[in-house]
Amino acid sequence: MPLFITIRFLDVLDILLVAFLLYQLYRLIQGTVAFNIVIGLFSLYLFWLIVRALNMELLGSIMGQFIGVGVLALIVVFHPEIRKFLVFIGTNYNVNKVLSLDKLFGTGKVKTFDKEHIDDIVDACDSMTKTKTGALIIICGANELADQVNTGERINARISSSLIRTIFFKNSPLHDGAIIIRGSKIVAAGCILPLTQKQLDKMLGLRHRAAVGLTENTDAMAIVVSEERGTMSVAQGGEIKRRISKETLVQLLEEKLGSDIPRT
Repeated sequence: MPLFITIRFLDVLDILLVAFLLYQLYRLIQGTVAFNIVIGLFSLYLFWLIVRALNMELLGSIMGQFIGVGVLALIVVFHPEIRKFLVFIGTNYNVNKVLSLDKLFGTGKVKTFDKEHIDDIVDACDSMTKTKTGALIIICGANELADQVNTGERINARISSSLIRTIFFKNSPLHDGAIIIRGSKIVAAGCILPLTQKQLDKMLGLRHRAAVGLTENTDAMAIVVSEERGTMSVAQGGEIKRRISKETLVQLLEEKLGSDIPRT
C-alpha cells in the first residue's frame, strides 16, 4: 500500500520560522569566535551520531553524557550571543510597531527631530573631517540607550553644530567618548560603548569598533569621523559604511529620522 506524505500549511510555516531564526542567529555570530565554536559543536554531534550508528558503546556512552549536559554548556559559552539575540527581538522597532506595544505602554518616540537638526549634525561632521577631528555620534532609535548614557556626562543640550565640534575638540575632556542624541537633544557626552567582537578591517580603530558594537544590539545609528584619515562612516544594524560623502550622510539621516521630521 503506497504511503503519501501530507504537508500542512503549519508544517511549511514551522520550517520557515526555524529557517528565519537560524538565519538571524547566523547574522549575530558571523565573524565572531562563537561561529567557530558552533562549527566545532556541530562536528562533535555528527561524530556522536556515527559512533551510535556503529554501536561503539563505551565511546558512545561517554559522548552521550557530554551531549546530555550540552544545553547548560551552550548557555554559559554563548551567553553574550543569547543576550544579543534577545535584545534584537525585544528592541526591533518594527515588531513593536506591528504589535502596537509603544502605544500600549506609552513608550512611543517623541517626534521632535527636524531638518535643522540634520543640517547641524552634517555640518559638524563635515567640518571635523576637514580638520581630522575624531568623533563618535550616536542617534537613538526606539532604544533610549539608558545604560550607555549613564557612562557619560549628562548634557541635555539642544543640538547644534558648534556644540558638537566643541565637545570633540582635541583638548576637550569629553572628546574621547561618544555623544548620544535622543530626540532634539544631546543627552550625554563622553559615553563608553561596547566594542564589537567581529573581525573588522585592521585599519579601523576603537571608534569604529564601538560604533559597530552598539548597533549590533540596538536600532541606533552611529556616525564616526576618523581622526587618522578625515573620513566619515556610518554604522547601522552591526554593519558599517565607510568613506561616505556629505550627501550620503544627509540621505542616511533622512532615512533614519524621516518619520520624525515635520512636513512643510
